[in-house]
Amino acid sequence: MLPPRAVSGKIVVIDPGHNGGNGAHTSQINRKVDAGGFQKECDTTGTATDNGYTESRFNLAVALKLAEELRQAGATVVLTRSSDTDWGPCIDQRAAVGNDAHADVAVSIHADGGPTGGSGFHVIYPPATGLTEPIGPASKRLALDVRDSYETATGLPRSSYLGVDGLDVRTDLGGLNLSTVPKVFIECGNMRNVAEARLLTSDSFQTQAAEGIFEGLSRYLQGS
Repeated sequence: MLPPRAVSGKIVVIDPGHNGGNGAHTSQINRKVDAGGFQKECDTTGTATDNGYTESRFNLAVALKLAEELRQAGATVVLTRSSDTDWGPCIDQRAAVGNDAHADVAVSIHADGGPTGGSGFHVIYPPATGLTEPIGPASKRLALDVRDSYETATGLPRSSYLGVDGLDVRTDLGGLNLSTVPKVFIECGNMRNVAEARLLTSDSFQTQAAEGIFEGLSRYLQGS
């Protein structure tokens, strides 16, 4: 593990994707908001394992573990949500949290609902064009650091069904398009794959996932 000074004094925004109450607030989360030059739903419910373990629950569990590690290392941590019983925030609000905090870095934590035969994780970053031109190069470097560290910490393979070499560039995510700080999304694994679902729902794997993301953020911040 890198020395704590890599993150000490830095501001890190952690965005656990979705929320446990989204499904009960369809009118709110289906409301269209600005996603960076186009309109998109405020949020979605996310995915779940075959046994009903929700992505939003996984996202928050990893986020809270990551937040604790970062705080112990001296970082200031801002979470876009800290419980799994409410709805939202909307995608534009999630981006605004990082912007308003003047974060050094931001990460949005997710788990994918891919094909049942697909496996692995991938990291999403914005392009160095258009709205995200100012943060594109730094976000790509962040994506590489998070990908490599997450892979080492968890032993999960890079996605077999999305992206290239564990990376994906996207222009349709409001949480990235509206960000003014370096930011990535990480899809920590495939909840629709039975073997990976067993991992994703285990506390020990969630700890490994948090450690991998922490290490990636540390590497990025050390080089900033």
